[in-house]
Amino acid sequence: MQIFAQMIFWGSILALGHTYVLYPLWMRWLARNKGPNPDRYAADDAGLPTVYVLMSLYNEEKVIVQKLESLYAQRYPADKLKWYVGSDCSSDRTAELVAGFQRTYAPEHFHFHDFRTRQGKPPVINALARLALEDWAASGQTGGAVFLLTDASVMLEPETLYRLVRHFRNPKIGVVDAHMRSAGLRSEGISQSEDQYLNGEVRLKHWESLAWGMMIGPFGGCYALRAELFEPVPPHSLVDDFWLVFRVLEKGFMAINDLEAVCHEGATHEVADEYRRKKRIAAGSFQNLARFKSWVLPPVSRLGFAFFSHKVLRWFGGFFLLAAYLSLAGLALGNHFYRWLFCLLTMGVATVLVLNYVQNRLPLRPLRLIKHLNYFLVMNLALTDGFFKWLRGIRENTWQRTQRY
Repeated sequence: MQIFAQMIFWGSILALGHTYVLYPLWMRWLARNKGPNPDRYAADDAGLPTVYVLMSLYNEEKVIVQKLESLYAQRYPADKLKWYVGSDCSSDRTAELVAGFQRTYAPEHFHFHDFRTRQGKPPVINALARLALEDWAASGQTGGAVFLLTDASVMLEPETLYRLVRHFRNPKIGVVDAHMRSAGLRSEGISQSEDQYLNGEVRLKHWESLAWGMMIGPFGGCYALRAELFEPVPPHSLVDDFWLVFRVLEKGFMAINDLEAVCHEGATHEVADEYRRKKRIAAGSFQNLARFKSWVLPPVSRLGFAFFSHKVLRWFGGFFLLAAYLSLAGLALGNHFYRWLFCLLTMGVATVLVLNYVQNRLPLRPLRLIKHLNYFLVMNLALTDGFFKWLRGIRENTWQRTQRY
């Protein structure tokens, strides 16, 4: 029994250590001395592909005008930029604001569809992609086309679109992800902890791009995809971006990250908002794990190993934490070393929770380490909660927008 408990404890610690420490360090080592994709379009290249912007909206009246203006300001040939925007039965002024922008700025290449039945983001994206592909086929163009999939809350810098699209001169590249940065960070709330995690993900995806050309999942808020590689997202999907990019990787194309293609998204500050978002993403992640489970089964492949190391182990992080704690409790009954370790771990977790509670309610300078550790615990709880949400069955894929600042 003691041996079994030790296997569970140390196996859980190894799984967490591998996904958060060992795998990133290995990717960093493999990426050393490797440069980004050299086969790129120049900014004035006549061969730059036509870009179709695909964007699904739901109650985005606070940000949609700024978003559309950031897209309109892109330094990209205007005759090669087309817009396909859909409102998913918004109940605010989103449709009105988009229609006004369409009339004023881009009536010729701007296609707006105000869906009157709520259906969720993936069905809207599927419908917009189908219309864009029909437009592309009817145009008789011989060159390729690119989809830019982006969220209303993500603001692009003027060169972002070109810096994403320039890589598609390389026929092996199927997806290019942007460099997401947080805006509106505050000392209170969880925004700094979320930004810390986001920065770590940016680095890891960049190293994966350099080392193997297979970034495991984009950030979703802004990425470019070869139009001919688009596949309709399955019904009731919660995380469409992971599905689309992993299908590209399955076909043997590369998915990379460009650190120079910068965009910005407002930070979340409330734990409840981020918990709800993480829970929903986690449910969609387990949904995708069920679809792509063959990649984590023998025989082991490079793509399967990266998927398992970067994503699958993290999705089960809450279970590993719980398994480690419970097995340690059992080991503490008959071993002084494990008893001390159990006491230290229990006191450590309790200290983090208490101090985080206190510093959130007193006008004190918050301790970042405490906030980061509390964030790690809460977000792993959200991942576990998302697993049970998936297990109960996902019957709809509509969403509520996350409050950002």
